[in-house]
Amino acid sequence: MDMRNENIRVYLSTSHPCPYLPDEIATSLIIDPELDTDELRLTQLTQNGFRRSGELIYRPHCPNCSACVSVRVPVDTFQPNRAQRRNMLRNQDIEVSEISPVFNEEHFEMYVRYQQARHPGSDMCDQNPEKYQQFLVANGRHSLFFEFKLEGKLVAVSVVDVLLDGLSAVYTFFDPDQHKRSLGTFAILWETWEARRREMDWLYLGYWIEVCDKMSYKTNFKPIQGFSNGSWRDLS
Repeated sequence: MDMRNENIRVYLSTSHPCPYLPDEIATSLIIDPELDTDELRLTQLTQNGFRRSGELIYRPHCPNCSACVSVRVPVDTFQPNRAQRRNMLRNQDIEVSEISPVFNEEHFEMYVRYQQARHPGSDMCDQNPEKYQQFLVANGRHSLFFEFKLEGKLVAVSVVDVLLDGLSAVYTFFDPDQHKRSLGTFAILWETWEARRREMDWLYLGYWIEVCDKMSYKTNFKPIQGFSNGSWRDLS
């Protein structure tokens, strides 16, 4: 990794149960939190399989497992499949606007309802606005919020990091009452178009695990690449 010939401190996290694979123990490489991650550094780290979550930039580094694969979609060659084209038609009445990454009470209320509906009983259901801000608002100088509205009503929010070569999808949450619209899929489709409109190369989708059903949707966006053994390769 060429990081302006600087020595970057990288730490190893403590071990903890894997949230995706039962019976696995997870650890991560964490970039020095004191590092000034400008746009170039964040881009280079993302190109090398790292991901930002709040103020932390990390990459899985588990002792007995290498299932987590960082994935990205080449936006110029992406072709929506039949189901995705139907999704686009179903949601053509939704308007999307870009706003700054700041705390918004309406966003937070929808985030809590989304977590309660999609991840009941998990740590994500904590109704503490400070934890929400640490997750999605902190270190937001590289990020944008996209609001998805239906007839003026907020139905979804996507948080993305803006890199030199693409957009990195950080998190999307939506009104659980609108589940029939498959807004998570629509958000990725829209982010793909937005990256292309900005003349970028990639939409980074975070980590994918082949045997994890919760992550299987990511490989529905084809072609798609995965980062493995220091390089990107086609997964399609």
